[in-house]
Amino acid sequence: MNILSIRGAITAEENTKESIINNSKQLLIELVERNNISKEEVISIFFSATKDLDAIYPAEAARDIGFTNCSLMCFQEMFVPNSLMKCIRVTILLNSYKSQSEIKHTYLKEAEILRPDLT
Repeated sequence: MNILSIRGAITAEENTKESIINNSKQLLIELVERNNISKEEVISIFFSATKDLDAIYPAEAARDIGFTNCSLMCFQEMFVPNSLMKCIRVTILLNSYKSQSEIKHTYLKEAEILRPDLT
């Protein structure tokens, strides 16, 4: 069994609880589906959000959709001038029999510009 990491990002439309939660859920659900992840495989999920998203912790979305037995942590993304704003990034660490090369990283909405090689 391997420890793998999965990366993803999405943008929120506005700095509201609803927008942050809904977009975080959308990203997590997409990552789970694309990678056929079982919640029991997940070790931890790390979230970062740009400084303009502070209405709620994105990790609350993970708890809402059933990630209850893994560690969750939120951070503020480092500010870089002219970088993408209203962005939520995620790293999922999990135990899996897959190889890292089989993982499908996922970047949605305006966050697609962060990884144009994946679109």
